[in-house]
Amino acid sequence: MATKPPRDDVESEDAPATPSLDVGRLGDLLGFHLRMAHVAIYRDFAETMEELALTQKQLAVMELLAVNAGASQIDLANTLGTDRATMMALVNRLAGRDLIERRPSAADRRRQELHLTMAGHAMLARARKLIDAHEQRFIDLFSQDEMDALLAALKRIYKRD
Repeated sequence: MATKPPRDDVESEDAPATPSLDVGRLGDLLGFHLRMAHVAIYRDFAETMEELALTQKQLAVMELLAVNAGASQIDLANTLGTDRATMMALVNRLAGRDLIERRPSAADRRRQELHLTMAGHAMLARARKLIDAHEQRFIDLFSQDEMDALLAALKRIYKRD
């Protein structure tokens, strides 16, 4: 039986999927609907990954290392918008499970490079199959044009300068 992943995020699993109260003015607020959508996706992700005991942030770190072998904790923290202490805890958890390893940089001995281990690559392959099904449950709610528009709109929100 898989254990629940250590909490490295601050999401509440107790948040309602559908409001049971009249939401009043909240129903007109973009942030409210983004939050509710996030909670729905987060809950489904947590249920999907329970057997692998991986959190969203842990999986994000593994995905980034799969395509950026040798990245540092600081690189990961900057990319994910996470503080250094949180990233260190994430890396320590993944290293403790032998999913990633630290190696000294050949170019700068003060820098630690992070790499997926063989077990990490295997775990990521298993996780990707589960994630594909998780993603598809939400993608199926939209036509391709709606999905393209939704992604473009969301990117406009977080990539604005």
